[in-house]
Amino acid sequence: MCDHSGCGHDRPPAAASRGRNYAGPFRKTPDRLLGMGLIRFYQLTLSGFIGNSCRHMPTCSEYGYEAIARHGLWSGGWLTLFRVGRCGPGGTWGVDPVPEKLPRETRWWAPWTFWRIGRRHVREER
Repeated sequence: MCDHSGCGHDRPPAAASRGRNYAGPFRKTPDRLLGMGLIRFYQLTLSGFIGNSCRHMPTCSEYGYEAIARHGLWSGGWLTLFRVGRCGPGGTWGVDPVPEKLPRETRWWAPWTFWRIGRRHVREER
């Protein structure tokens, strides 16, 4: 343990995160719970066979879980789909967190706008 303030060692053990997935507040609607359940099912079953080879932090499944929890199944699903597409060969790498809020120009009927969100966010980190 260190004595630096803000390092995290001064937190009580109960305040530490319990798992690798998003634990923040979100509306528990049926579509979000379904999407998060599917991702959790993938994490517990297929993820072990595919391997831990994601080039981003957080991993693609963690990103998808949080994106769906924060933005719903439709918006979070598109964010996740495009994130998995960026993770392939020749794609991006590095820290790529889920945006807290979606930009105003994002429209539900224009899913290509979700592609721009991730690309812009990763580009800013470089």
